[in-house]
Amino acid sequence: MLVLTCTYIREERGTIETRKIGRAILFGVLTIFIFAVLTSFIFSLLLRFTSLQEHSIQYVLTGITFLAMFVGGFISGGKGKEKGWLLGGATGVLFTIIILLFQFLGYDSMFTLKEMVYHLCFIITAMMGGILGVNMTASRNA
Repeated sequence: MLVLTCTYIREERGTIETRKIGRAILFGVLTIFIFAVLTSFIFSLLLRFTSLQEHSIQYVLTGITFLAMFVGGFISGGKGKEKGWLLGGATGVLFTIIILLFQFLGYDSMFTLKEMVYHLCFIITAMMGGILGVNMTASRNA
């Protein structure tokens, strides 16, 4: 009887922990996409109403994308409160899978080598954000 009770408690704790991890990753990915939509809107207005050209803001957009990935990882790490590298990495991987699905299903093309390198760097950046998010949350609670 004691073994069954301990197993049930362990399984219930795992379910709660899984929900917490899933919710943290979801918050991180939503943060990335909200950041991307707002940034796209601002830059589309700038491109439309100023003399800026797309090629002149290419590196700025790349930097903003890395910032969005870092912030998304930070949010997921802060929400999860532990295993920041895992939460940030999962956030980056989920983002990459969503983008890959849009590109494959919408444009019928796979990632190029350059895009694969970018997305690998995005995942690493989200991992760093997740690590920092966990540590910032832990230092506030201490």
